Amino acid sequence: MRLSQPLDQDLSRILEARHHDPFCVLGRHQKGNTTCVRVFLPNTKEAFILEGMRKLERMGNSDLFEWQGEDKDLPVHYRLKWVDGSKQEHIAHDPYTFLPQLSDFDLHLFSEGKHWHAYRLLGAREHEVEGVSGVLFAVWAPNAERVSVVGDFNRWDGRCHPMRVRPGSGVWELFLPDLKPGTLYKFEVRNRATGDVFAKTDPYGQSFELRPKTASIVPAPSAHTWKDQEWMEQRTHYDWQHVPMSMYEVHPGSWQKDDQGGFLNYRELAHRLVEYVQWMGFTHIELMPISEFPYDLSWGYQATGYYAPTSRFGTPDDFRYFVDYCHRHGIGVIVDWVPAHFPKDSHGLARFDGSALYEHEDPRLGEHQDWSTLIFNFGRNEVKNFLLSSALFWLEELHVDGFRVDAVASMLYLDYSRKEGEWIPNRYGGRENLEAIQFLRETNQVVHEQCPGILMIAEESTSWPQVSRPTYVGGLGFDLKWNMGWMNDTLRYMSQDPVHRSYNQDMLTFSMLYAFTENFILPFSHDEVVHGKGSMPNKMPGDEWQRFANLRALYAYQFTHPGKKLLFMGTEFGQGLEWNSAGVLDWYVLQFPLHKGVQLLVRDLNHLYCENPALHRQDFEQQGFEWIDCRDTQQSVLSFIRWGDGEFLIVVANLTPVPRHGYRIGVPRLARYEEALNSDAACYGGSNMGNGDRELWAEEIPWMNRPCSLSLTLPPLSVVVLRPTK
Repeated sequence: MRLSQPLDQDLSRILEARHHDPFCVLGRHQKGNTTCVRVFLPNTKEAFILEGMRKLERMGNSDLFEWQGEDKDLPVHYRLKWVDGSKQEHIAHDPYTFLPQLSDFDLHLFSEGKHWHAYRLLGAREHEVEGVSGVLFAVWAPNAERVSVVGDFNRWDGRCHPMRVRPGSGVWELFLPDLKPGTLYKFEVRNRATGDVFAKTDPYGQSFELRPKTASIVPAPSAHTWKDQEWMEQRTHYDWQHVPMSMYEVHPGSWQKDDQGGFLNYRELAHRLVEYVQWMGFTHIELMPISEFPYDLSWGYQATGYYAPTSRFGTPDDFRYFVDYCHRHGIGVIVDWVPAHFPKDSHGLARFDGSALYEHEDPRLGEHQDWSTLIFNFGRNEVKNFLLSSALFWLEELHVDGFRVDAVASMLYLDYSRKEGEWIPNRYGGRENLEAIQFLRETNQVVHEQCPGILMIAEESTSWPQVSRPTYVGGLGFDLKWNMGWMNDTLRYMSQDPVHRSYNQDMLTFSMLYAFTENFILPFSHDEVVHGKGSMPNKMPGDEWQRFANLRALYAYQFTHPGKKLLFMGTEFGQGLEWNSAGVLDWYVLQFPLHKGVQLLVRDLNHLYCENPALHRQDFEQQGFEWIDCRDTQQSVLSFIRWGDGEFLIVVANLTPVPRHGYRIGVPRLARYEEALNSDAACYGGSNMGNGDRELWAEEIPWMNRPCSLSLTLPPLSVVVLRPTK
């Protein structure tokens, strides 16, 4: 026990709300046989110790109250009763009678950046101490002079509940007895150097008020009962490299709306979206960022709550239901995760304790000028721990199946989108961000060890080597990488008038020179249908029929090219307008045959892709692809074979509006062939030209270095997929 009489300077610091250890003044203290109880209660008329109704005397004109006496019967954790200025009565345990709750070992791990489950250490959670229940708060703020918990329970008054700092860790903690889940709270921080005082939401908060309000909410223990045990068990030995993976990228706020035009709840979204995704044949849903974020038009890419599904669409348990429902219906859930940067909002991470804590002080290291956001300081153990723990929280507590990691290129390069003189070289004089590289490798290694079978997907747009290769061979440790080069080259080619395509066929063939250097996803994402880039149909040349024929050919080429697949919502039916995140998809266009035809084609492509091992078993292996002919530039025709499990499919693309009759290609086997898919079929809105109405027998005519060949009709602006009949 401490002495009963504090120093005058300690009393002054309590009264001025700038004490780093209020426990040395407040609470119960013992000197010999004398017990002293001291409390600080602003806006209070009178106060008592409830046990025995011992009256606390005001100390001078201050808001400090004190009782002294010889009383060994006073409980260790006594209760206070006080009446405030509004004559409202309050009863609660004195929080300043409780010992520190965080273990030294946990704090050591956090300081070392090795506390993988830091969300169990920091933030707010229900807690019980010696039979007294309440909420334990903890926050990292090493440059603060004082941190307090404020909320609706103390009139947001930072003088009421100052926290104690744990020396050497920069972590502040306070157990508030009698507090319940659902309580609104923030941390009020006073900077040591400047004396500035500001309120911050909890970096580890797991629930937040609906924007534009910004308070954190004390989370209740989850009431959700998981029913996806079979999925989670299978996930641990998921052979993702050799199975079909077709992702449907979704912005939950604008996919569909409810009957009143508002956002769908996570539960409503689950039922509508899963039914649609199953019908369309996609294997995964990829959600654009749903970590809590303040500004709708950021689409979630400027997060303020790295441990909380946004309250726009419901509670954390509502989100658990969403994931659970997807899993029970055979659909995987990938979420966008944004460890590259965070917004400058005053209530968030920016200058959290009055200093550049999560970010860099120097804007040449710490600010993205393009996005007006701040860059995480990956050289700080506690910052790395914050992000890595966030990843494990979503994987373990919310059962998501992996992440598409946003803006990886911006993390790898110190000069990303910067001019000379606007960036600082690394210690070797290079442009590589060594700390970020180490963070990515460590994160990928830890999450794969802790959660086998999950997927880490990099949105990385440069030629950085071995992005999707293991860390033990020098890679970054991701599982998959978006093939941005393929996407850009393919869209550039398809946007050209067909008369010019013969001069640019290398835009399509070039991808096969590097297709197996990484584990690639072929994406047509939200980034391609916003900001004046045009919708997918409007990228295509020609009249309306030709635009949709081109689009169908593009999708058929995507689904037959090596690599996993991704389509952004609305592109699967050829929405005519650019995506508007504030609106809703133009579902009404499905009444028009050309749009409905594109949707039906994508549905059939998904089923073709999933049901034929030749299209997915060897997506990342050279043996899975073989050119038949890539040199017929004059007629803009490409033909190739996809192999898998001893089976094969033949793909022929005619990328001009000129039909080709009697077009001969070499094939590997003397057999009868049939059309497995023709993007020009009438049901898709095409001209219905092709080979479906006649038997296709290979002839013993050597062609293109093959022992036999087929004579085909190639429809205009089409892709035809052939398979040997059994």
